[in-house]
Amino acid sequence: MATDTLKSTTGASGASAVRRLLLDNGALTALIALVIAMSALSGDFLTTDNLLNIGVQAAVTAILAFGVTFVIVSAGIDLSVGSVAALSATVLAWMATSQGVPVWIAVILAVATGIACGLVNGVLISYGKLPPFIATLAMLSVGRGLSLVISQGSPIAFPESVSHLGDTLGGWLPVPVLVMVVMGLITALILGRTYIGRSMYAIGGNEEAARLSGLRVKKQKLAIYALSGLFAAAAGIVLASRLSSAQPQAAQGYELDAIAAVVIGGASLAGGTGKASGTLIGALILAVLRNGLNLLSVSAFWQQVVIGVVIALAVLLDTLRRKAGATPVAAGTGAPGGRGKQAATYIIAAVVAAAVVGAMSFLHNGSSSSATKKVGLSLSTLNNPFFVQIKSGAQQEAKKLGVDLTVTDAQNDASQQANQLQNFTSSGLGSIIVNPVDSDAAGPAVRSANKAGIPVVGVDRGVNKADTAALVASDNIAGGKLGAKAMAEKLGGKGKIVILQGLAGTSASRERGAGFAEGLKAYPGIEVVARQPADFDRTKGLDVMTNLLQAHPDIQGVFAENDEMALGAVKALGSKAGTSVSVIGFDGEPDGLKAVKDGTMYASVAQQPTELGRIAVENALNAAEGKKVEKTVMVPVKVVTKENVTGFGG
Repeated sequence: MATDTLKSTTGASGASAVRRLLLDNGALTALIALVIAMSALSGDFLTTDNLLNIGVQAAVTAILAFGVTFVIVSAGIDLSVGSVAALSATVLAWMATSQGVPVWIAVILAVATGIACGLVNGVLISYGKLPPFIATLAMLSVGRGLSLVISQGSPIAFPESVSHLGDTLGGWLPVPVLVMVVMGLITALILGRTYIGRSMYAIGGNEEAARLSGLRVKKQKLAIYALSGLFAAAAGIVLASRLSSAQPQAAQGYELDAIAAVVIGGASLAGGTGKASGTLIGALILAVLRNGLNLLSVSAFWQQVVIGVVIALAVLLDTLRRKAGATPVAAGTGAPGGRGKQAATYIIAAVVAAAVVGAMSFLHNGSSSSATKKVGLSLSTLNNPFFVQIKSGAQQEAKKLGVDLTVTDAQNDASQQANQLQNFTSSGLGSIIVNPVDSDAAGPAVRSANKAGIPVVGVDRGVNKADTAALVASDNIAGGKLGAKAMAEKLGGKGKIVILQGLAGTSASRERGAGFAEGLKAYPGIEVVARQPADFDRTKGLDVMTNLLQAHPDIQGVFAENDEMALGAVKALGSKAGTSVSVIGFDGEPDGLKAVKDGTMYASVAQQPTELGRIAVENALNAAEGKKVEKTVMVPVKVVTKENVTGFGG
């Protein structure tokens, strides 16, 4: 009887220990579970190339998150890290190229920029008594604005010596992963072995008690936010190195990913807890999720839903852990055997992960079929009807030809598109179609596909400094000239006009603008009083046009480099649109053609987006099969007005 009781007690104790282990290491458990799930669902997940891709894709978020960890441990928040990252990279590129400053000095200035932004945050919070949310939200706007001012809204080529940070060592080990590991070790050292690290936990646990204990809380906060700015600068440099250019709009929304990584890794937004290893695991979870969902062809919109659910579950797990008494301890303050126990946990996790990798590799071994008819399509955005039509045409042609087509949405984020293209490359697809967010930023990822022997086809926009098997596009220069001619004829050869420009750095915007400018040379009576970018976006077109009307109320014409911006301009013009002001767009998308038919837009230089998608898939399959393809395939454009809109089929 005594023996039975002992067994029962031991069994209960064992179950409790396992439960406690899972609660104490929830993020690590979740990461292992994700790896198992993705390995089972996709045979492409556990390849060496793809696992390295995950490391590269986690790097920028992780480095940002390490800096944010300092802030969250001290019960603060930093919403500015994404903008500070973009600003630091822009300062580096601008100094090294436009200003001719030696690269090593430019790097120091970029890092100093990040630290300065962090110090400003710290001053506003410590001495200005602003809530961290408000102070860093203000810096988010200031940092992004300064980045745009310095770059004039256009990407700046990154110095080649610094761009090596985006390369690999020995042809296989990515430098961003090494930088991530080094920054992680520095974070762990600061949190666990330094005075300022212990101060962070004390301030986050109880700020008033920390102050009464003799800590100089205000000065400590200055150092904490300066560290966050320093790590943001490092992340910005790594990100720009990957893209070979400093993008003024880079890292938008990355502050939320960084905060999510810290929270998923076990830190509490109430402060007092958090560690570098947990933050790294949180960043890896986000990267594994995005990578796996890309490989499984899950919509980018649903990816956001999934990541939101994961964040909610992470906070819920933190609540359960606290209720169960499994409260995490501050780094470096645990029991004497705590570090050994933690090390043993990580070793066990590594063994489990290795076993899963081996099992899944055996399961998928020999199961892969010919990749020739597998094609990936990365679109710059699916929030624009024009690109939705390209997707539709591509899917129709893929179905007709028996092609397995995977479509991803970069959401106008050049970094996210680089990740998607890397995922396509590691999946061993037969060919890739890309509609670049930025023609320069897409170059490094396309070059990786070139090295892997995967042909790449550009659609609508070209790729710079990389080899593409074909470019399927409308003749944007000819279209710009047609737009200029239509505008001049409508205005009788004289008048004041404004131009709404597209996304800076894209070949479409550059070529349409150049064609329009070339066409206007024949009409000296037409005066361009303003040119402003509105990023191919209807809402931005509305805002920019509203602002331009304050300075130029007497304009007679608007040329927008796509229909979305033109429709925004129409909204801003109100009753003037189609009466005293003639608006010409570009693309011939359904809403634009409807506006032409209604008379609010005078004309649209119409492309055939469905045809672009169809021809792109046809050329991608031919390239994958080794057939000859034309280097450039131009799809005709035409000016559609109220007189011929009814007969236009798109």
